[in-house]
Parts: sequence; C-alpha cells; structure tokens
Amino acid sequence: MDALSTAVAANLPVILWGAPGTGKTSAVLAMGRRLGLPVEVVVGSIREPSDFAGLPMLRDGRTWFAPPRWAERLATSGHGILFLDELTTAPPAVQAAMLRVVLERTVGDLTLPDQVRIVAAANPPEQAADGWDLSAPLANRLIHLDWQITATSVAEGFTTGFDPPDTTDLPEPHGTGPSDRWASGRPYPFGAAGWDADAGAVGRAKALVGAFLRVRPELVLAVPDGPARAWPSPRTWELAATALACTSDTGAAARRVRAELVVGAVGEAAGYELLSWVRDLDLPDPETLLTDPAAPLPERIDRMHAVLGSMVAYVAADGGAEPWQRAWTLIGRVSQQAPDVAAGAARSLAACRPPGAVLPVTVLELTAILRMAGLMT
Repeated sequence: MDALSTAVAANLPVILWGAPGTGKTSAVLAMGRRLGLPVEVVVGSIREPSDFAGLPMLRDGRTWFAPPRWAERLATSGHGILFLDELTTAPPAVQAAMLRVVLERTVGDLTLPDQVRIVAAANPPEQAADGWDLSAPLANRLIHLDWQITATSVAEGFTTGFDPPDTTDLPEPHGTGPSDRWASGRPYPFGAAGWDADAGAVGRAKALVGAFLRVRPELVLAVPDGPARAWPSPRTWELAATALACTSDTGAAARRVRAELVVGAVGEAAGYELLSWVRDLDLPDPETLLTDPAAPLPERIDRMHAVLGSMVAYVAADGGAEPWQRAWTLIGRVSQQAPDVAAGAARSLAACRPPGAVLPVTVLELTAILRMAGLMT
C-alpha cells in the first residue's frame, strides 16, 4: 500500500498483481477520492485497440485519430488517475495498443497531461477469465507490485471499514541545499501536482545506477526467455533510478518501500543487488567535495564513478558557473588515481557548461585527460 502511494506521488507507472476479489480496484478508487483526483477505469477485456490508438476519422480533409471519452475527460481535468483494470484479460492486440498510452501518454491524437498517473491491475493469467500473459514490451513499461492481503486486515476492514492507501506520509524533499536527503514520515501536502521530481535528486540517482551498471554491465539488459514481469532494461533502470530518488533508506518502513519499487522495476536479482551496492557505498556529499579540496576520495573504481557522476548531476542541476568551475579541480584530483574515470566525467561536465562560465586555470593541468575525453586535439 505504501509503495503504491509513493508510486502515484512520484508519477511512476505501476501495476498491481493479485488474485481476483482482493480489493485492488476498490483501493485505487478510494485513493482517488481521498486525493481529490478523478479516476478513469478502463477494463481491458471490453476494449478494442481503437480505444487506445484512436478511431480514424476525417477532419478538414485529413485523417484524425479521435480519442475516447475517458481520455478527453482526463485531458480536460488536467490531472487524475488512469486505471487500466484486468490487464491480463486484454488480448495481445489491445495490449499492443496500450504501449503508447503507458509510455508516451498518447491516446489517438491526444496527449494526456503529465499529471495523469497510470495505475494498472491484473490477475495472474491462470486466475483470469480467458487470461493472456502480459506482453514483454508492456510489462517493461511498468513497476510490478504484489498485492497481498492478510486475514487480520480483512477482519478489521469488515469491522471498521477498509482504509485506502495512506498518502500523508510520503517522501518529502526538505531544505534547499545539495546535501538534502529524502525523509519519510513527515506530512506531505499531496495535491494534484504530487511529488515534484527534483532534478538534482533524480540526476544523482541516475549517476548511482550508471556507476552500478559499469560494475555489472551484464545487467543492463536481460530479456527473459518466456513470460515475465519485471526485468532489467535501460527503461526499467530509469524507473528504478526515479524510485531511488523519491524514497529514503532511513528506517525499516522506508527501506521496504524502496525495495518494493526498485525490485518491481528491474526484478529481484538485479534489484536487490543494486540496493545492496548503494547501501554499501557510503559516498561523500558532492557539495563537500566541491568546497573542500582536502576531502578524502574513495579508492574503489566503482565508488569513484559514483562520486563523479553524482558531482556532475549536482553541478548540472545547480546551473551556476562557480560550481562548474570548481568541479574541474575535483576531476584533476581524480585524474591522478583513475585517468579513465576522470575522462568520462570531463566529457559530461563539458556538456553542461553554464553560459558565461570561464575555464579555470587548473584545466591546463588536464591536457592528457581532455585528449582522452576527446575534448582537445
């Protein structure tokens, strides 16, 4: 329930897997009511491909793919939840038409607003009426969560009523400095806009995932041989990075939510390996490295990649000339230990040069690194 709330807040597309009659649809509808968000329920088994790809019509002598009414209502509202129910009862042709909806938020010739969340629900194919396996392209666009119930929760629900997923304790960014961390357990004023993805936090999380994939390149893409739910691909690693950025590793409850989302994006084997690797990194803060020339650097190459990636993400999000200029001094320090790591960071740093930023004199000492990075002939 907490992972579902966080995914909705962070605008991550998510699918709930569970047996029939366990309250998946009711929980999503109750969440919409609590948040004041309109919920459009689209049941896969009673839809045609044109309900997602649009119905071709002539308009002013040109072909126009008219969107269905549910898409028009969401577009008019500007926000809401698109709930794709009974996904495994949708035949392959309908699942194929859903691909652009989930990934690009496009329905016919209509583009849904960014603040429309996508939540899906499915029964395992063997439990669904005329069930179909979820196609690999569609499965790879969603974070997969197992919907589980307990006898205690059902008994309490019959006695006092069933509570919708709680959205009052979602991750909240606090402060404005680069060393801020995502904290859980603080009231989050969730509204129509939801959690606003912080560019610096997402950038640093992507840098961490990138450094991890340098160590484990075989996990960049692992397409399953048969039907599967979550598996690693560049698309799902991006989902996992966003999940890292909007969750905390402080506290058992927060760690469980983080694990549910990361594992739901890339699968158990790759997900738990990433979480263990991130937890063991213990990286210095980018701001500390930029302001303290004597700050210690890690010795391991994978940590070095993570440090420089995080630093470049911080500098790019800051957008100021001064941090960008100071970053070259850090690259110079790293070049003495790991020239190839410094060269890669130099390419990324050069690409995000702010307007008016002047190259510091320390760049003169990096001629070899700049040539290695292809930035100097």
